Amino acid sequence: MRTFHHILVPTDFGPAALAAQELALDLASGDATKITLLHVWSVPTYAYAEALSWPTDEIESSARTELTKELGALKARHANSEMVLLFGAPWESILATAKARGIDLIVMGTHGRRGLPRLILGSVAERVLRLSPIPVLTVPNADE
Repeated sequence: MRTFHHILVPTDFGPAALAAQELALDLASGDATKITLLHVWSVPTYAYAEALSWPTDEIESSARTELTKELGALKARHANSEMVLLFGAPWESILATAKARGIDLIVMGTHGRRGLPRLILGSVAERVLRLSPIPVLTVPNADE
């Protein structure tokens, strides 16, 4: 079995992302493997939302708090873990982080959206899968 040295786990704090963390822990070979939790926050870009003012400081602060909490739980089980919080398009930030940090595996949850929700919201996992030069392992949301 191949040994991975640095695993990236993007998270939106949902059940599929937590399942991806569990799988990353299973794939990590002890503390020699670093696990990086990544959360990418953004504000809605829908046409009707452009006139609204978004509390970006509050959104970022809330994301940082949640990510710090997830990192604490992960570090209790895998000491060689870190977190990265970014603003931007999730799929672009995932790929950029993987390249910048020398990631050799991305493990990410997928919502499994279909139809209109997928058309409107897009699929971050699908874009990452299509464009990533490194292996991507997707984990479905067991609740859906």
